[in-house]
Amino acid sequence: MFSRAYALGAVLILMAGSAQATGQGTTALQKWKTMDVCAKQAQTAFPDFSPEANAKRDAKLKDCLNANNLPPREPTTPSH
Repeated sequence: MFSRAYALGAVLILMAGSAQATGQGTTALQKWKTMDVCAKQAQTAFPDFSPEANAKRDAKLKDCLNANNLPPREPTTPSH
């Protein structure tokens, strides 16, 4: 009887622990969502794919990331 209760308790503890995200994981997800919002705003502001629009879009993305204290993304334009 005791071993069944112990096993059931262990399973419940493991399930509860795996269902919650860690503080660092939650923070990372929030930052990624904010980075995605910045990218979407930049794409909406400059939807064309001309060299000028690409440069303006990258600048807007960089400004948004800086304003939110986020790391920069690599440029989307190819470097030749």
